[in-house]
Amino acid sequence: MAEHESLEFGKADFVLLDNVSMEEFMANLKLRFEKGRIYSYIGEVVVSVNPYRAMNIYGRDTIEQYKGRELYERPPHLFAIADAAYKAMKRRNKDTCIVISGESGAGKTEASKYIMQYIAAITNPNQRAEVERVKNMLLKSNCVLEAFGNAKTNRNDNSSRFGKYMDINFDFKGDPIGGHINNYLLEKSRVIFQQEGERSFHSYYQLLRGAPDSLLRSLHIQKDPTAYNYIKVGGQIKSCINDGADFKAVADAMKVIGFTGDEIQTVYKILATILHLGNLTFGVDGDVTLIENTKLVSVIRELLSTKEENVEKALLYRTVATGRDVIEKQHTAQEASYGRDALAKAMYERLFCWIVGRINDIIEVKNYDARVHGKNTVIGVLDIYGFEIFQNNSFEQFCINYCNEKLQQLFIQLVLKQEQEEYQREGIPWKHIDYFNNQIIVDLVEQQHKGIFSVLDEACMNVGKVTDEVFLQGLNGKLAKHAHYTSRKSLEFDRDFRIRHYAGDVVYSVVGFIDKNKDTLFQDFKRLLYNSSNPVLKGMWPEGKLSITEVTKRPLTAATLFKNSMISLVENLACKEPYYVRCIKPNDVKSPLLFEQERCRHQVEYLGLLENVRVRRAGFAYRQTYPRFLQRYKMISEFTWPNHDLPSDKDAVKRLLQGCGFDHDVAYGKTKVFIRTPRTLFSLEEQRAEMVQRIVLFLQKVWRGTIARMRYRRMRAALIILQAYRRYKVKSYIREVNRRFKNVRSMKDYGRHVKWPTPPKVLRKFEEALRSIYNRWWAWTLIKGLSPEEALQVRAKVASLEALKGQRADLGLQRAWEGNYLKRDSPDTAASFTLVSSELQRKDKFMRVLFSCNVRKINRFHKAEDRAVLITDRHLYKMDPLKQYKPMKSIPLYNSLLFLLLINPNFRLM
Repeated sequence: MAEHESLEFGKADFVLLDNVSMEEFMANLKLRFEKGRIYSYIGEVVVSVNPYRAMNIYGRDTIEQYKGRELYERPPHLFAIADAAYKAMKRRNKDTCIVISGESGAGKTEASKYIMQYIAAITNPNQRAEVERVKNMLLKSNCVLEAFGNAKTNRNDNSSRFGKYMDINFDFKGDPIGGHINNYLLEKSRVIFQQEGERSFHSYYQLLRGAPDSLLRSLHIQKDPTAYNYIKVGGQIKSCINDGADFKAVADAMKVIGFTGDEIQTVYKILATILHLGNLTFGVDGDVTLIENTKLVSVIRELLSTKEENVEKALLYRTVATGRDVIEKQHTAQEASYGRDALAKAMYERLFCWIVGRINDIIEVKNYDARVHGKNTVIGVLDIYGFEIFQNNSFEQFCINYCNEKLQQLFIQLVLKQEQEEYQREGIPWKHIDYFNNQIIVDLVEQQHKGIFSVLDEACMNVGKVTDEVFLQGLNGKLAKHAHYTSRKSLEFDRDFRIRHYAGDVVYSVVGFIDKNKDTLFQDFKRLLYNSSNPVLKGMWPEGKLSITEVTKRPLTAATLFKNSMISLVENLACKEPYYVRCIKPNDVKSPLLFEQERCRHQVEYLGLLENVRVRRAGFAYRQTYPRFLQRYKMISEFTWPNHDLPSDKDAVKRLLQGCGFDHDVAYGKTKVFIRTPRTLFSLEEQRAEMVQRIVLFLQKVWRGTIARMRYRRMRAALIILQAYRRYKVKSYIREVNRRFKNVRSMKDYGRHVKWPTPPKVLRKFEEALRSIYNRWWAWTLIKGLSPEEALQVRAKVASLEALKGQRADLGLQRAWEGNYLKRDSPDTAASFTLVSSELQRKDKFMRVLFSCNVRKINRFHKAEDRAVLITDRHLYKMDPLKQYKPMKSIPLYNSLLFLLLINPNFRLM
């Protein structure tokens, strides 16, 4: 089972449906589409539904998720099938192929691109330049082939109008070294006619809308597509396609692949020639047919590098050889128009085949010797048209549906063959499976002498006037009793016939069968193009070198060529190990939300998907190798979890299934276990999901405990380291302090000049305390040696310091206090001051002068005046120094605070 997808998205593998019915199949398909799961499995077949929106599931991350993984290890995806094909090719040395089928618009081309992208991404890990060059050319070839082989239709903006099979060659290391492309049944009728709402091939619109003006002038064409009859229907359509950007991308891709400048110019000239051919008109003058716009003949001559008269002659005449005689037969206007259209279709088809051949010449494996380089293995990718049913089904639809019958026959045969071979390898009894064998329809179309192709070729070889009605009569004569053919009941008489295909009944109109099968192109046109002086154009028409009278074999008809190519393709696919991608288109309006039940049901029928499920479910719904089965489900049983001790994985699987009670619903092969019903598998998945939850919880518990213990050990180790570091820093700091202050007693300033070391954060408070202790010691050391007079002065300074703290910056602590400064600092006036102070001492009876100095008084009017202050132990005096220190005012100090501080420094405020 695909992992990582719950049942809310439906069953990832249709083989696991409870009941195999169309209703269950469609319900599961719809559910997965609505849930955004566009890929599902039928065994090893991928079912892809076009999402009609960009999805972020193809990037590098997604590629890595699928690289080297088994098919069921990841949810269904194109990358899973691509990786399975690559592993089978690389590991088992087997050629493989991936067959992509589905109707137009189902996403086949995009699927093939993603597969190529995946293979390119996982190969060449050593980035060898030559391998990278080959990979780049293989990827760029898609761009070129889409431009010339794809067109916008009513169903699809980028519809492939041809079938493509690409072989990618790998060396013994698994790196791409080259490739080869086969193309099938290009819809060349689109060159001259398109249905309403459709366009011709992209290449025309890219040239007109993307080419520079100089190139358009040289080709004598203009930018407007509606100016050209062959493409004007599509030129009127508004489209989201960026033709201008695509033109540049295609031109760059052709250069990367290896097209020369002359070759690219020739391609443009052929496209322009076809556009001009469509505008040629023919008229009649009596019995003579004329070209009405002769100027275009000159333009066509220039583009084809040939003579003007030869162009005109080839358009108006047909050269017929009867024995040795050569006759020029003039065309009627109708015949000339038919020849013109045939030439246009043939030129485009030959151009397309030449482009494919040129790419093959460049990318093919060269100089590879298996004896030297190892075996050359191949992965083939087939992107081919799906079953088509229109209102008016023509020759092309008949061939396409025949192709799908052949591929469906191969698909069922190979699926049955793979099932039968696996059962035989594993020793499981094989049970016959009933299925619709469409070999009878294939024989109806291709059987020699009796098949529709043979009747058609026989009608084309008849002499005389051969019509489509004659062909239908031939069919009725030989196939009237065939169970899958009818042409009379409720059909247009002499025009239609019905075939009962495996996908349903389809009515075909025989109109145009004869003409398209003959695919007539007059030899004159071949000689005209072969005789061109352009070597590239000449090389496209080698049969033009034959002379007029030279007898040649009748060319094979279109039907025979297509039948032979299909037989060859099927033989090529049958010898490879096949992988399948079945593409489904959910609606016709390109909506990412709409799932049209009936439309999808019809596609499921014609793709044979339900038949495929029945074949896979006829025996056992699920099978897996013992080691892988055990790896997924071993947690269910105590005998196998976490590891078993039984003799082999097979015995362990038996013990596991017996313990679950499923032994009756399984079979044991040599290397694989086979489970019959999906219910058993779902029961195993439910038990596994329950056990996985318990295991996850247990692992979470163990892991969380482990993480907690690891975190604890880290935290404890960090704490121990931190503590050791802190101790180291503390010890280092204390040692450094001890070293610096070791001899402070003998220093002159007792270590005042010593710089303190920076403490660690943890010791900052300790440092403050240590500094305080040092300061107290330092102060005590200074004070203890002072005399009583010096001690008294220090006390006075301390008292002043306390009283005036914060009031002035310099408190005079750096000099000795004299007290009576007028006597010391003013020797000129000292005699006058001494006389006045002596007089005041006699008068006021003070004992000593405490303080005196000159001051400056500033009154309330901001006027400054010189004054002197004298403080004694009993009074404070204000004096006028200009009047020989005459006392101006006296203030007693017997009980004042300042007096107490001056007299007793030990006085403290409470």
